[in-house]
Amino acid sequence: MNSAASSGSHLGLVGSSEAESTAASASRVVSDQAPGRRGLAAELPDFPWDTIATARATAQAHPDGIVDLAIGTPVDPTPRLARDALVRAANSPGYPLTAGLAELRTGIARYLTERWGAAGVDPDATLPVIGTKELVAWLPTLLGLGPDHLVVYPTTAYPTYLVGATIAGCGAITCDDLDELGELRPALVWINSPSNPTGQVLGADELARRVEWARARGAVVASDECYGEYGWEAEPVSILHPSVSRGSPVGLLAVHSLSKRSNLAGYRAGFVAGDRALVGELLAIRKHAGMIVPAPVQRVMIELLADSEHVEVQRRRYAARRRLLRPALESAGFRIEHSEGGIYLWATRDEDGRRTLDLLAGLGILVAPGDFYGPAASTYVRLSLTATDERITAAAARLSGR
Repeated sequence: MNSAASSGSHLGLVGSSEAESTAASASRVVSDQAPGRRGLAAELPDFPWDTIATARATAQAHPDGIVDLAIGTPVDPTPRLARDALVRAANSPGYPLTAGLAELRTGIARYLTERWGAAGVDPDATLPVIGTKELVAWLPTLLGLGPDHLVVYPTTAYPTYLVGATIAGCGAITCDDLDELGELRPALVWINSPSNPTGQVLGADELARRVEWARARGAVVASDECYGEYGWEAEPVSILHPSVSRGSPVGLLAVHSLSKRSNLAGYRAGFVAGDRALVGELLAIRKHAGMIVPAPVQRVMIELLADSEHVEVQRRRYAARRRLLRPALESAGFRIEHSEGGIYLWATRDEDGRRTLDLLAGLGILVAPGDFYGPAASTYVRLSLTATDERITAAAARLSGR
């Protein structure tokens, strides 16, 4: 650096032609000595939604309009409780706390204890995040993982688990039965229940088995519980419940979001909680990196986590849409698998999912092909319940040939 600065000073004292020659020479030297950039973007998978543009155009051309069941983005109103809290907190000229307001940390701990039966949650072992997708994508990096470490995630899974491993430069492997990993010793094991995309809900015994396996190998277990409020045929269980954690949060991180629970995706509000030491590491790095949830959003989170009525209202909406859409799919020759929790239906016709994508697009219905979520899911499609009642009704009618 000092050498480059000296050259820069010297260039100001020579003639222009000599300066250009010296600058070109210096550029070559710097280029020759500088290590090559990793080119991270080139290592990431194609952004999946870009690959269904043709199907989207087909569905949009339907005379009665598109029914977009592909992306699980909420369409129902953000609760009035949240909007009022946002207005009250709008005058926020100062920097917010990365750790979160004391009232928010206490509110998160209370929510985990009262709603999820978590044992002994310390408010200082909670941390608000800017929507949970950013946490999933950055968690391996924030944990200090790199090329010498392995991340394990489900065989059919949210793509961002792999993206996070790639950003950190980690190895990554999909696995649903951890015993199949043999002598491998992963540093991070992801669990997702209810699953996105399949809606599978893992019971307490299975969750406890995975936690025990990971702890025996010194691995961190991160449990993505963002769809936990929506159990239909099975009741989701948090990794922090004593039946899973054996009363200790050591090595465990539970990840929660208000995007689906409270129709708050536009606010980017979530949190992580569990092992106090691990949460402390995340906080220390996020302070330096400026990963801060805005103060008005923190105030909104406080109000929403203390309220369950708006959640029940949304549960009823999704339940009604599910009751309408599922039989329509089955009558059209689809088989629904898992789907016992979450806000999606996981459907197959035992054919290539891209063929199913095109078939449904011809009916004006856009879905997510299963290959978004891994090769093992290539014969499936995912249908979201996050469309208006009118659009879900339209989809059911089209599937039934009405």
